[in-house]
Amino acid sequence: MELLMGIIVGIIVLVFLVVVHELGHAILARRNGVVVEEFGIGFPPRAWSKKLKNGILFSLNWLPLGGFVKLQGEHDAANKKGDYGAATFWQKTRILLAGVLINWIVAALLLTILAWTGLPKILPNQFSVAGDTTVVSKPIEITVVTEDSPADKAGLETGDQIRRFDGRIIDTSADLSEATKDNRGKTVEIIYTRSGVEHRTQATLLTESDSGYLGVGSLQREQIQASWSAPIVGVVTTAQFTAVTFQGLGNLLADFTKGVVFQLSPDPVAREEASANLEKAGNSVAGPVGILGTIFPAAEQAGLTQLILLTAIISLTLAVMNALPIPALDGGRWFTMAIFRVLKKPLTKEREEKIQTVGFMVLMALIIVVTVADVGKLIK
Repeated sequence: MELLMGIIVGIIVLVFLVVVHELGHAILARRNGVVVEEFGIGFPPRAWSKKLKNGILFSLNWLPLGGFVKLQGEHDAANKKGDYGAATFWQKTRILLAGVLINWIVAALLLTILAWTGLPKILPNQFSVAGDTTVVSKPIEITVVTEDSPADKAGLETGDQIRRFDGRIIDTSADLSEATKDNRGKTVEIIYTRSGVEHRTQATLLTESDSGYLGVGSLQREQIQASWSAPIVGVVTTAQFTAVTFQGLGNLLADFTKGVVFQLSPDPVAREEASANLEKAGNSVAGPVGILGTIFPAAEQAGLTQLILLTAIISLTLAVMNALPIPALDGGRWFTMAIFRVLKKPLTKEREEKIQTVGFMVLMALIIVVTVADVGKLIK
């Protein structure tokens, strides 16, 4: 049941974010004189369609993996009135990058909402406005439970929030560490909450252990709450996350490049390091399956706040990825168009199709590889 719910929630989030992305293209296309022929939710085969008063064919399709917008004369070389190709360079730029912008705006709006209600503090230098910000510390949350440890035998699970330990109020991870040390070897009562419901259990602590007397890892989450400055916090935090995302992509590319280069080395130590770099790069990437496998646990364990935060991050990631000069994506189409304009060479329909087709095939191959890796991670 949880897997099914994860798929449903994940699909709803992904479809919403892709649809608003395509809606950005459609709005800017119409404003710049380009005819929008069809706006579809999901991908064909078509399940239902209706011609709207503005002439756009609105369709619902059977494959719920996003959405699309079909423009008249989508090739750069098309030149009839209402064709995308007949638009000016700057009009095409606005149309292509509208999806990127709207995904970025959605991320900023979601983070603004969280700034009002409680925005999880993730970055060490996360932005806030002095005088209008309250940092709220959440209860201690268990992040790791060692197998066959006192915590495991007592029924504690990851995500549980410890409230009291042997009668002591636990406010920080240091409080928990001190309390377990003081009671090592003893049987103590632990009061904790799980999904908002309070529970009690007893655990007999170890007398000596490298992994702790209770056998748990813990984390104290902090949230930033603002009032009038929430929109500022939302926008600036989105900009911070954008910079971190680009930095992460740079590190991913560096790890992958080092891994490929060192794999060719005759030195076994270098090859071992290469394997570690490739594994690190692989663990940093997630595809649709990985996202589906993450969204529902986030909603189940941490509630609506974590789900909204994850949705904002995915929306921002879509914006960043589509801004990159990768053929078949918005940034790649713009980059191709700009290069041919600089070189003063015609971008014919045949040339454009070859470039975008190759890019699409590479992208699909990458998605397949990442999906297989995601399935392996979920099974593991």
